[in-house]
Amino acid sequence: MNFPFYIARRYLFAKKSQTAINVLTLVAVVGVGVGTMALVVVLSVFNGFEKLILSLFNAFNPDMEISLVEGKTFGMDEFPADEIKNLPGVLHLGEVFEETALLTYKERQHIVKLRGVDETYDHITGLDTMVLEGEYDLRSGDQEYLILGQGVAYMLNANIHDFLNPITIYIPKRGHVTTMHPAQAFNASSHYARGVFHVQAEFDMDYVIAPISLLRYLTEYENEVTSVMVSVEPGSNIRQLQREIDRITGEDFQVRNRFEQEEFLYKVMRSEKWAIFFILTFILVIAAFNITGSLTMLVLEKRKDLGILWSMGAPLRTLKQIFLYEGLLISLGGALIGVTTGALISWIQIKYGIISLQGEGAFIIDAYPVHIKIADLVLAFLTVSVIGLLASLVPVQKIKNFLNNSVF
Repeated sequence: MNFPFYIARRYLFAKKSQTAINVLTLVAVVGVGVGTMALVVVLSVFNGFEKLILSLFNAFNPDMEISLVEGKTFGMDEFPADEIKNLPGVLHLGEVFEETALLTYKERQHIVKLRGVDETYDHITGLDTMVLEGEYDLRSGDQEYLILGQGVAYMLNANIHDFLNPITIYIPKRGHVTTMHPAQAFNASSHYARGVFHVQAEFDMDYVIAPISLLRYLTEYENEVTSVMVSVEPGSNIRQLQREIDRITGEDFQVRNRFEQEEFLYKVMRSEKWAIFFILTFILVIAAFNITGSLTMLVLEKRKDLGILWSMGAPLRTLKQIFLYEGLLISLGGALIGVTTGALISWIQIKYGIISLQGEGAFIIDAYPVHIKIADLVLAFLTVSVIGLLASLVPVQKIKNFLNNSVF
């Protein structure tokens, strides 16, 4: 067995002549453990919210979206749709046309983003699973229907069971229109809503889903689209497939995956997570001062033992290693306790949802979402280990002063 480690282990568990040293060592272990536990739990909660929000956005956004780098619309006649469909890993290709529109219902009105989609949209996204009221049905025979965002339905006070008062859509006519009557500057069409979806407030307040044929009729286009959505087979290499599609479409088009479609949101979420990580790490640094104090008092108590070992020929490096290992044992013990406890608390929250979100109906889930990542557990353990190592270096350096001054 390694001699310095053996002595360090004996010092850790042996009874000290000064009770304060035992108490301070225990406080150091508990402080590091509690800090590590908090770090693991908070990171797991952030992971839970991130996973939840991503799942909500994934219900609305496709795996990949293809749009023009410059400009708004492009014709499908010139788009290499067949070549993209034949790529291994591509499941569905969907046409999308988005336009800003004014919706009116009875005496209310609201400006929305009207998203026209084809019949593959519910296969490309999971929006049909996010319908709270009614059903996902955009067409029945010759009738075309709307699916409203929950916020849009609230602003219009729309009732999907009201078949006497349809929702009227107004979209400005293309080109320069000269008329004395404002109503003649718009293309209009009236339709009933068949469902209400709830994804996220940003989408719910702005979006209404409609058949793409309706959008083309209102905007006076034939086969133009504003973007093409792609669904990818599970297990496929998204990055590689994205590069292949980008090569096929050329410089005029941009291909964005799910992260790139909501890049700002993902950056904000990651920034918040790392900000909390560094704040809790700073708290762990403060807790690590207990390790410094405990080792300093231990060095003072064991100065006679140091003198004996020094007289017997033990090198200075060995004497330093004893207390360095002592500090590492304290920090690693606290880290192990904290990681285990934090993971256990997170698992209990995942399993039983003990801590609930405040406010009835305030969110789509009842309890705080938690997701444990092994990488975060390893990161927390390594962070505490490094902090413990640095905290141990301060008292270790004092050993040389004791030897030079012959304080034994």
